[in-house]
Amino acid sequence: MICQRYHIPVLLTESVDGLDIKPGGTYVDVTLGGGGHSREILRRLNGTGHLFSFDQDEDAEKNWTDTQGEALTDNFTFIRSNFRYLKNWMRYYGVKHIDGLLADLGVSSHHFDDDQRGFSFRFDTPLDMRMNKRAGKTAADIANNYDEEKLADILYLYGEFKNSRKIASSIIKARSEKEILTTQDLVQATRIKEKKDLARLFQAFRIEVNQEMDALKEMLLSATELLSTNGRLSIITYHSLEDRIVKNIIKTGNVEGKKKEDIFGRVEAPLRPLSNKVITPDDNEIQDNPRSRSAKLRIGIKQ
Repeated sequence: MICQRYHIPVLLTESVDGLDIKPGGTYVDVTLGGGGHSREILRRLNGTGHLFSFDQDEDAEKNWTDTQGEALTDNFTFIRSNFRYLKNWMRYYGVKHIDGLLADLGVSSHHFDDDQRGFSFRFDTPLDMRMNKRAGKTAADIANNYDEEKLADILYLYGEFKNSRKIASSIIKARSEKEILTTQDLVQATRIKEKKDLARLFQAFRIEVNQEMDALKEMLLSATELLSTNGRLSIITYHSLEDRIVKNIIKTGNVEGKKKEDIFGRVEAPLRPLSNKVITPDDNEIQDNPRSRSAKLRIGIKQ
């Protein structure tokens, strides 16, 4: 199927089961991507149920239209926007409460395989990395314009490089001799050789380009407000930065993980975890879809 080539959904059954879908409920998939999770949610809804699906990438919208056509318009609304604006869009559509929200965070396999988007060091292509190609700064803008301290900060925070200052210094030196315009320019500027380290390098730039951490925090706080009592969050993460934020929101209701207790010492939080044990893919899924190897699913229930 075309949609599977675009992107293979991770933890599909587990994440949708985690929503405990009511056939007539209102749900949001904030990461449409290849549409796998959205299709499964729609399959479980009846004529009165509705799904809103977000994606800021025009490729995702085109893939959905090409594979689904107009067959699902009655109970499906696509919103081409960053999911950080979740609350605004729900207000626009007159939705006061939702019964569940699903997010498959990270980058679609389609983006890694597209040799024109700059998400992968496997290709020598323009250094872009924007999920939304219509606006915002590119990874090349960051590489060529951020000062050394700011570069070191994003490499440390988003790539978890202990030698971030050394790498930032290499970028500054390289760009003084030649503008960094392609993915291979960046690789050569940093002198990083190991694939796992290159993956962290590109992750750091991608997160900064798309302001992923800020967007995630805003979306989760909005989702917590919008959820009906017993409504559910079903969130798939791929690295420790995302997972920490999701874990904190579910356990404490804030991104910092600060516990608020009542006079009896009981933690006051709008959500509770379905389980303290994180859900991970089994060996068969990892074999079929290597991208799922680092995936973690957490489910929160509105109290």
